[in-house]
Amino acid sequence: MTVWTWVDVALCVGLLPVVVGCGYLLLLTLLSGRKAAPVPPSPAVRKFDVIIPSHNEELGIARTVANLSAVDYPAHLRRIIVVADNCSDATAQKAREAGATVLERQDAEKRGKGYALAHAFEHSQRDGFADAVVVVDADTVVSANLLHAFARRLEDGAHGVQAHYGVMNPTASWRTRLMTIALGMFHRVRSMGRERMGVSCGLRGNGMCFTHAVLKQVPHDAFSVVEDLEYGIRLARAGHRVHYAWEAEVLGEMVTAEKQSRSQRQRWEGGRAQMRKLHGWPLLSDALKQKSGLLLDLSMDVLVPPLSQLVLATVAGSVLAAGVVWLSGGTAVAASALASFGLTSLALYVLRGWWVSGVGARGLLDLAWAPLYVVWKVWLMVRGPGAEKRGEWVRTTREAERR
Repeated sequence: MTVWTWVDVALCVGLLPVVVGCGYLLLLTLLSGRKAAPVPPSPAVRKFDVIIPSHNEELGIARTVANLSAVDYPAHLRRIIVVADNCSDATAQKAREAGATVLERQDAEKRGKGYALAHAFEHSQRDGFADAVVVVDADTVVSANLLHAFARRLEDGAHGVQAHYGVMNPTASWRTRLMTIALGMFHRVRSMGRERMGVSCGLRGNGMCFTHAVLKQVPHDAFSVVEDLEYGIRLARAGHRVHYAWEAEVLGEMVTAEKQSRSQRQRWEGGRAQMRKLHGWPLLSDALKQKSGLLLDLSMDVLVPPLSQLVLATVAGSVLAAGVVWLSGGTAVAASALASFGLTSLALYVLRGWWVSGVGARGLLDLAWAPLYVVWKVWLMVRGPGAEKRGEWVRTTREAERR
């Protein structure tokens, strides 16, 4: 073997983890075709507590309660519960005026969405009205069929369900259009692909549903910044997959300003990085030992880095591979082939995300900003997370407040 052959082999070994990640995304892309929605049960019999964890949301909480009150589901089979967690404004009052049941919670030490949810789940279980709980964020509008979609999955034996989580204001700016495409990839493409494989589609923090039975078996002791991912891991280890209700959706408002977006992304990416460090390799090890497809997929979901990092790694590998091909006179091409596979896989994944996002040609043009977006996200990664406590409320400024 020549020196260049050895260099090619070494580069192939270095590219292998990147290519595996790209291949996983390609697989989900190929499996992400839309399916016909299942027929809701008739008559409806499941009872739901719809829980809204809130911290200083007096400006928008009434709108969210009103939207949930208008869903197409029998009123006697649903309740809306707002958790006013460590609020210093009129969130509780506005929620009551809008017709919600309000749980006020003050705890200087145990602060954050995870603690608010645990408090509400315990209340719902003690009260005994509902069969299941639904989580909706305070800055959200939901589709009218949300509870019917959840009820169908519960009737079919599911204990955890996730609706599609999309963007309420996709046309507000180039940043929100890119976020719409990004959530199209992460929430629509990946969730549908995983649903077709019969594994957990993943929890997204907004638009989640859990039965009381599973909450009793797997208590919601998840208090990190990414409490949804944390609890999803606990469910999978207990043998429960999260089903995807793709025909129903919750739409959250995305910020347009760089400062608020930066804080939000730092928390999300920092939280996922922590989960990757704590659970990634143990999940993979347990998946192989137990021969569990559920845990194997979850380990891939946790271990595959953010798209920006994967793109940078693939591009860097492609440049190095091209250099090896040029210097070797075209005799060392294996690494170049792997890098090309990776780039093609990512391109198809991004284009599929754009297609399902529905932002049209304008969104495709906005993808020209993607290189700057990637650099910005890498800078956030290098800069590191903020100093907030684990799971602490760090409320993103709403667009109405900015205006």
